[in-house]
Amino acid sequence: MYPYIDNFIYYLQLEKNASPHTLDNYQRDLFQGLDFFARVLGKPDHLVLPEDINRQLLRAFLAHLQSQGFSRATIARKLATWRSFFRYLTREEVIPANPTSHLSSPKIERKLPRFLFADECRVLVEAPPADTPLGRRDRALLETLYASGVRVGELVALSLDDVDLSRACIRVAGKGARERLLPIGAFAVRALENYLLAGRPALVTASSGEALFLNYRGKRLSARGVRKIIDKYVHQICLERQVSPHVLRHSFATHLLDNGADLRSVQELLGHASLSTTQIYTHVTRERLKEVYRRAHPRA
Repeated sequence: MYPYIDNFIYYLQLEKNASPHTLDNYQRDLFQGLDFFARVLGKPDHLVLPEDINRQLLRAFLAHLQSQGFSRATIARKLATWRSFFRYLTREEVIPANPTSHLSSPKIERKLPRFLFADECRVLVEAPPADTPLGRRDRALLETLYASGVRVGELVALSLDDVDLSRACIRVAGKGARERLLPIGAFAVRALENYLLAGRPALVTASSGEALFLNYRGKRLSARGVRKIIDKYVHQICLERQVSPHVLRHSFATHLLDNGADLRSVQELLGHASLSTTQIYTHVTRERLKEVYRRAHPRA
């Protein structure tokens, strides 16, 4: 099985432009399943063959995952990994049929994304001080997150030549190496100008390269670093809820729809491959309107 898994991972990397994070998940899911199949079949994992794995064995694997306390979403993802793997093997004529073809994925209850109200976003992005290098960086970072709706991985991957302040836009490499050009508002432009003029130069070292956002050591800021920055200001402004970079992305989409943006445009801005992924925000907007009604109407 190992040569087939290696070839499949190479296929995802070269043909599908899968991210390193996606490749790690696929490889981990396949190795976990292979360990289980080897135990059930009573043979070493390196001797397990693709044709040894049938529908009954896969069902046993899914039941095992459920007994281990894995969520439905995680089980569905692991099944999707094996489904993709066997689809690849079928196409390469390694096996005659895909044993996952008649397996149903667990039904997943979609939770509504958490978001901040516009006033909460304003207080958060204005919290960093404007008179220190790190404060200027943090203000530019938060303004850019909220103004563009980028994923945190896309944010920390930005380089200097990805920013065009004269046109008020940034260039982002999203999932599957899909590039998109995103507008940013006047507040984000001013914050980035301030950071680039009087913030980043104070942080630059020989190892900075072309990275846009730098940590205090002068290296490219990490996704974990961004989360710590957000936690710091959420605590500082006494916001009594959990806020992640993705909450700002959700807030971006929700506020656009609240103010009349069409769903297709929001899909393009977020970089969603499917419109169905973006449609969850219409539910957020409806729930928010219901809450406003309940609070404001005297006979609600």
